Amino acid sequence: MQIKIQPMGATQTNCYIVTIEGKDFIIDPGTDATRWVLANVSNPVAILNTHGHFDHVWSNHELQEKLQIPLYCPQGDTFLLQKCPLGQSVPPSTPDYEIIGDKTILIQGIPIHYRHFAGHTPGCSIIEIQDVWFSGDFLFQQSIGRWDFPFSSGEQMVKSLEKAMKIEGDYTIYPGHGLSTTLKAEQRVIPYWIEQVKDTL
Repeated sequence: MQIKIQPMGATQTNCYIVTIEGKDFIIDPGTDATRWVLANVSNPVAILNTHGHFDHVWSNHELQEKLQIPLYCPQGDTFLLQKCPLGQSVPPSTPDYEIIGDKTILIQGIPIHYRHFAGHTPGCSIIEIQDVWFSGDFLFQQSIGRWDFPFSSGEQMVKSLEKAMKIEGDYTIYPGHGLSTTLKAEQRVIPYWIEQVKDTL
């Protein structure tokens, strides 16, 4: 598996191109991502969203049109693709496939596993490919996603963090912002964040 990374826009949101067996998967194409994506794919097969915030989905529609490939998004966040609750005039997009909960899908023979971790948004998910998590805005290096946005939920964030604590094995984590980390490293600090979120409830 080959992973290309490019931070996009003012929020420096990581856009990823994951290449497996000659197939390119585009994860979270944010603000003005189209040019970089087009220059770095040779066989694009799908666009994958971790969640629906504007800085992760800005280039969805343009890439759908230019590449003629399907868009996958967690079902709980599809409404965010039509109107941004954070006041940004994001180009609206419509997913071809809505992912419900924890689900493994096959895209051209490649297994892609969505793990649902609500809290930052209703549909917030990580995308697991082999031993790698693309965690969107759920987990960062030594931090977690915000739970005070419109449609966020501190209660759901606590449940999701508790769920992440129970997952065995280790994964390399590529987050929506910042540097990579590992699940084992984050499991050492997740209890701290659970208490931080609970204190706001």
